[in-house]
Amino acid sequence: MARLLHGRHRAGAEPRIDLALFRLGILAVLLHDTGYLKRPGDHEGTGAKYTAVHVTRSAEFAAECLGMKNFTGPEIRAVQNMIRCTGVGVDLDSICFQNQAERLVGYALATADLLGQMAADDYVDKLPVLYEEFREAAAYSPELHGDFTHFANPDDLRRNTPRFWSHYVRPRLEREFGGLYHFLEDPYPGGPNWYLERIEANLARIEKMLAPA
Repeated sequence: MARLLHGRHRAGAEPRIDLALFRLGILAVLLHDTGYLKRPGDHEGTGAKYTAVHVTRSAEFAAECLGMKNFTGPEIRAVQNMIRCTGVGVDLDSICFQNQAERLVGYALATADLLGQMAADDYVDKLPVLYEEFREAAAYSPELHGDFTHFANPDDLRRNTPRFWSHYVRPRLEREFGGLYHFLEDPYPGGPNWYLERIEANLARIEKMLAPA
């Protein structure tokens, strides 16, 4: 996210993101997955059981943590709103941003969250682990059972990953999140985007794995 916002700043895009808001964005980066943490005394399962509710839990933890550090109410709400942007399928219009700059930082965080995960060198290797996380989440949240069990097995999840990219992630990055990922192009505009290149390499690796012997 820091790299994306730096590229946006160099491009002179408006509205400008001041240092105070940038720092809140960094806090949102650090706190946006704390909802997977288990509290003392929680001995059942792993943090994966909170997959369906981890965004809400992360926002609650952020309020608790930042409140103890004497952050103001508007600062805490800003961090919470940024965290809420990372929810899969979240209705962005339901988030009560306090201003447009805050919205942009939230979209930058969500963009970075998706790109960082799918561009990681070990992303393909970790898909079976992700499948097990979904299974545990479904067992813990039976009311959301269908959201986590439409994959029959790890291979099915792997097989559906290219579609996840082309039908969900890429359009969402371009439309809902305003195409902020373009600011990662080097040089900007029009230069190569390392994150897209790594994602395309991961998808090509999946296609090769799924190809008939």
